Amino acid sequence: MPTFTQHTRESAPEAAKPLFDATQKKFGFTPNLIRVLAESPAAAEAYLTLTALLDQTSLDPIEQQVVLLSVSFENGCAYCMAAHSGVAKMVGASDELIEALRAGTDLPEAKLNALSRFTRSVVRERGWVSDNEVQILLDAGYPQATVFEVLLGVALKTLSNYTNHIADTEIDDAFQDFAWQQPSASKSPATA
Repeated sequence: MPTFTQHTRESAPEAAKPLFDATQKKFGFTPNLIRVLAESPAAAEAYLTLTALLDQTSLDPIEQQVVLLSVSFENGCAYCMAAHSGVAKMVGASDELIEALRAGTDLPEAKLNALSRFTRSVVRERGWVSDNEVQILLDAGYPQATVFEVLLGVALKTLSNYTNHIADTEIDDAFQDFAWQQPSASKSPATA
């Protein structure tokens, strides 16, 4: 397997250096995902831009993490499951909610469960979700805009999940307490 560089600000291409500054300012460190994506400044910028756009949706911070963790669970991304479990905790998600997301089980709150179920269906079905799945989301109290906001979250996590699969990105020290292994019953054929 090829080894991918986890850039420092000094080793990164010139166009990626402002992204190091931005993540340092926002998080207090530069996550390893950004250090890997810096090889392609456009890809790193796309990730940060999609993240900023997700913050502009109607989804509150916990709902955003429900979407991001649901996608990452379906894609079996250990890096993103660890990172977003930590972020979910930081934004006030309950331990019970985080554990259910990490296990791929029903969530304790019906509305959030509908959001997670819809998100996971979008990933599994590659967007070909049934009318019933959409209706369950709407019946839970979400507006139609949420359908497209979930797609934004799926796009964001597809970029990062696939990057982490290919580059085998090391989990940051800040998220080591949230290290995750995909439950064996839910592994994809490629990871089984």
